[in-house]
Amino acid sequence: MIFRAADLQKVTLRMLPFADAASVGLPLGQLLRLALFQVSVGMAGVLLLGTLNRVMIVELGVPALIVAVMIAIPVLAAPFRALLGFKSDTYRSAIGWKRIPYLWFGTLWQFGGLAIMPMALLVLSGNTAVDIPEGARQFAAGLAFLLTGVGMHMTQTAGLALAADRADDETRPRVVALLYVMFLLGMLVAAIIIGTLLRDFSELKLVQVVQGAAVVTIVLNLIALWKQEKVKPMSREERAAPKPTFGDAWADFTSGGTAGRLLAVVFLGTMAFNMQDVLLEPYGGEILGLSVSSTTLLTAAWAIGALLGFAAAARWLAKATDPYRIAGRGLLVGLIAFSSVIFAAPLDSGALFFAGAFAIGLGGGLFSVATLTAAMTMPAGGLAGRGLALGAWGAAQATAAGLSTVIGGGLRDVVGGLATQGTFGEALATPSTGYSVVYHTEIGLLFITLIVLGPLVRVRAMTGTAKTKFGLADFPT
Repeated sequence: MIFRAADLQKVTLRMLPFADAASVGLPLGQLLRLALFQVSVGMAGVLLLGTLNRVMIVELGVPALIVAVMIAIPVLAAPFRALLGFKSDTYRSAIGWKRIPYLWFGTLWQFGGLAIMPMALLVLSGNTAVDIPEGARQFAAGLAFLLTGVGMHMTQTAGLALAADRADDETRPRVVALLYVMFLLGMLVAAIIIGTLLRDFSELKLVQVVQGAAVVTIVLNLIALWKQEKVKPMSREERAAPKPTFGDAWADFTSGGTAGRLLAVVFLGTMAFNMQDVLLEPYGGEILGLSVSSTTLLTAAWAIGALLGFAAAARWLAKATDPYRIAGRGLLVGLIAFSSVIFAAPLDSGALFFAGAFAIGLGGGLFSVATLTAAMTMPAGGLAGRGLALGAWGAAQATAAGLSTVIGGGLRDVVGGLATQGTFGEALATPSTGYSVVYHTEIGLLFITLIVLGPLVRVRAMTGTAKTKFGLADFPT
């Protein structure tokens, strides 16, 4: 039997989960290479928010308050993502590149921060042969976190904008899904490898692992950006022409009302889903009495839910479903998820608790992909380009994630302490009260987010004319 080229292409599309995310302007090979920048950002995220967080407190004996400040530094750089995206929209070079320079310099900042990170942490812990003033030690560690954070934000903003530029209108939602899954895979693989390498901790091994991550970062991002942007020489007159200001571009971006409302939805929704980020495992251990190994599986339940959320979003987007509708569905799933977590305590049900963790991932996955798709597909005309839109989305998302984590932990500590002292009466004098208040607060934020989202949801048929298969739906989970 003789196969034609068209038959072979159909077989390939069925076998490769993201083959139909490619387009003429962005072939599959270049798309997969470009997605590697998300792997490096995910790896850096694991280091900053997970590994180094624990190492500083447990192995190096750094006070928890100083650790919290260091972890918060990258979040402080998040609001500048909108400015970075605007700069990449309007950047002019002799060879015509816009995104690649920002992707490259973001890589250098990320590499530099990770390269000095282990030495800065050892200095911060006071483990040095030379007596270094305390202020200088904290400055060195803060500089390492700042460089890494700025590099992550710049790399991700420029990379997403470049992917949006190169994808066409039909494949852009699928490209969004691929990039998001690559980010998750980067975090998953990095967590496994770094955790294995640091199982027998030593200061030398810490230096080797973190600086090795710096080298991997620059290698992955070099492969990602290679030949991703065409050379379009610009004349001296074109480069000297007046550029729009950030204020004018921002005013143009928010003039229609849709952009500002979308950012509010992203901020509130991310606050709602992330406030419990550092409380889920302690809740399972302290309130439900789950073992360490059992609570560790919560991350797996959340990740499976998130991937299924991507798959569901994939199918709906392939049928031309309004992304704002999908975001609304994610918020509704979140209401069920947090209710399940709350009722798991009085019912003493570990199964209900795990179902809630799974549903948090499912709802958060739907919400994140939908809002990122909405930002990525916003019209790029006028003074505001896609870099500004994606930078604004990233700024709102990252800032909300950082703030919500701090607020959630603080709220649990304050309310839980007052409750156990009997301030709220005998019925509420239990450790679960502090956790319950956080989860109820998240439910309230989800309702507020639904209210803000309402005007953005357009009445559209649930099935459209687009029948293109969305590769994420077949992604093996």
